[in-house]
Amino acid sequence: MPSATYELFLAAMRGRRQIVCLYQGHRRELCPILLGRTGLEEKCLAYQFGGDTSAGRLPAAGEWKCLKLRDVRDAVLRDGPWRSGAAHSTAQTCMKMVEYDVNPASPYHPVFRL
Repeated sequence: MPSATYELFLAAMRGRRQIVCLYQGHRRELCPILLGRTGLEEKCLAYQFGGDTSAGRLPAAGEWKCLKLRDVRDAVLRDGPWRSGAAHSTAQTCMKMVEYDVNPASPYHPVFRL
């Protein structure tokens, strides 16, 4: 059974809505791109475009983040432009099994369609 956080991130992907949340004690503004698992652990590869990071200041263009959904707090959906960064030149290593991908031409062969 997926967690409430997983379901919220999935709703964001289906509706192309942003998420605002706390992760590792930092406020994050992001768009979830991939949703899946490594073993039983729920994960999300997201494009973070606002807020802070544990590594300091977020680059102006934003950056990719691999989130363990069990560590996400106070997540809410927000309307705003969908952002997914520039070209994806590196294969993802965030999760072993991709269950959902917002990219209809996904190279990861997601288990489910949005």
